[in-house]
Parts: sequence; C-alpha cells; structure tokens
Amino acid sequence: MNGYQRISAAFAGEWPDRVPVILHNFMMAAREGGHVISQWRRDPEKIAGSFIRSVETYDLDAVLMDLDTATLAGTLGVPVEQPEDDPALSHGACLQDLAEVDELRPVDVGADPRVQVWLEAVRLLVAHFGDEVLVRGNCDQAAFSLASMMRGPVEWMMDLTDPDNHERARKLLDHCCEAHLQLVRLMAETGAHMASCGDSPAGPSLVSPRMYRDFALPWERRIVEEAHRLGLPYVIHICGRTEPILADMLKTGADGFDLDYQTDARVAHDKMKDRAVFVGNLDPSEVIGRGTPEIVEQKSRELVEIFADTPRFVLNAGCAIPADTPPDNIRAMIRAARGA
Repeated sequence: MNGYQRISAAFAGEWPDRVPVILHNFMMAAREGGHVISQWRRDPEKIAGSFIRSVETYDLDAVLMDLDTATLAGTLGVPVEQPEDDPALSHGACLQDLAEVDELRPVDVGADPRVQVWLEAVRLLVAHFGDEVLVRGNCDQAAFSLASMMRGPVEWMMDLTDPDNHERARKLLDHCCEAHLQLVRLMAETGAHMASCGDSPAGPSLVSPRMYRDFALPWERRIVEEAHRLGLPYVIHICGRTEPILADMLKTGADGFDLDYQTDARVAHDKMKDRAVFVGNLDPSEVIGRGTPEIVEQKSRELVEIFADTPRFVLNAGCAIPADTPPDNIRAMIRAARGA
C-alpha cells in the first residue's frame, strides 16, 4: 500500500498494511525547508516544497496542509497579526457588540489573497503526489471558533450566557458557517483528498457540553454534510479534554477526530471504535518536541497498542508540532507506527 491507500483504508474501516501516519507539522516543515514563516506563508511553491521535503524525509503517508488559525477569520474582518517567524493569529475582535451582526454582509472568501495562497499550495501538492500520498486540506476554523474570534472570546462566552442574545448568536454562527462552507467548496476544487477544521473554543475546556450541543454541533454537522456532498471525508479537531463531548462529536457525522493529547485515548477508543477514525494524539510539545526518541517511541507504541483491535486509527500529534522538534523524534514516531 502507498500512503494514500493506507489512510483511505483506515477511513473506510479496512485494515491497512501498517499504521498510517499524518503529521500536523507545518511549522517544522517550514523550518526544515529553510524558510522564515513571514515569507513562506506568502509563497505556495515554498509551502508545497516544504511539505514535499517532509514527506520524502520521514516517509509520511499524508500531508496536513495548514498555515495558521487566522486566515479565514481575516476574511470576516478580524484583525490578524502576522509575526516574522510564527503563524498568523487573530488580534482583537471586529464586532464590538453582538447587535452588529444585523449589519453583516456576505463575504467572498475566495477573493482573499491569503486564501488563494492556501488553495494553490494544496493544488501543487495534489499535482505532485497524485494518489500516492494523501493530501488533507485544512479549512481553518469552524463556525463557533470564528464567532469567538469576531466577538472576542470573553465577549462571545458572555453573549451565550444570556438567552436574549441567542437569536443573534445563531445568526452570527450562520454567517461564520457560510464562510467556512465557501472554503470547503474551494478546497474540494483543488483536488484535496480530505478536508478538516478546528473548533477548539467549543470544547469542554471553555464551554459546557450543553453549550457545545446548542451552539457548535449543529454547525459542525452542516459543514460535514457539505464536505460529504462534495465527496470529501472530514476531520474535526478540538483542543483540550474532549471526553465529555465525544458522544456528541460523533453526531456531527465526521469521519475522524483529530484529538488533543489531553483526551484519554482509551476512553476515546471505547467511544469511537468502529464509528470514526481516531487521529492523534501524542503530546506535541512535551513528548514530540522536548522528549527523547525513546520516550516518543514508547508513547507512540502505547497508542498503537490501544488501537490494535481497530483499523480506524491514524498516528499523529495531538496538535501542531513545534518548529524546533528534533528529527530523530519524528523518526522514532515513524518506527513505532511501522512496527520496526
């Protein structure tokens, strides 16, 4: 099997010939490619080239094409800071009052130059790898996360505590969801084999399971349904401990969940087995970034063992891997997945 076949098998619930690996390694890929992120994020050829180098260096099964968490928010008017050698990030809200949602106008996501860079990099990766290596196009943030950025995290949480705000809150979520759906459609046009998103502020670290069910799940389900209509498997990432909402997350219909290292893998296994693919969930900083190769291999083998009774498993970090991660730690992770 090649990488594309290996991951496709896992998502189809069929046994691959070995445990597939996908890395959330865009910062490391840029660093190893010799690029400063401020230049790298503007150049699709540099972006694609760094991921190609990473696949060839570590024998990866897939590319997780990601740049930051702020690009889509920027199309919605959120101020975006672009550090010299770190990913872009949102920097302040664009809605000072929830009532401003009544004045929002439709957005054209595809008109944003940063979005076009993202999409062109995916096109280049698909053209290079064909059906040999799976290309997963991340579609930035889902509706709840985008709404949090537009209002500001604290203000958004306060909005949701007042039932009088709920109608406008849902209107804002609809607006954000439409932006995300546009990006999913554009991603499908690139030829990407799979799509994904993050919706981390919707997790139990910040909101209650009930709030997740009321204000995140319905819009996540809408996104997954659109991705499936377009023929794309879909993966959702939520940071923090997700055990309290795993059963609810399954109701989105997502094909896989890219779960944080704080989530108990055994609990996730028991809830998700034969229902969705578990993607993860090594600690990206303390284990992969700062651990020894021996620790990385041990922790990787522990995950492989937990999921040994199901094909629905892809080894990955639980979030983005640091730029300065030692290469030997990635090789140790790959050894564990290959059973070497």
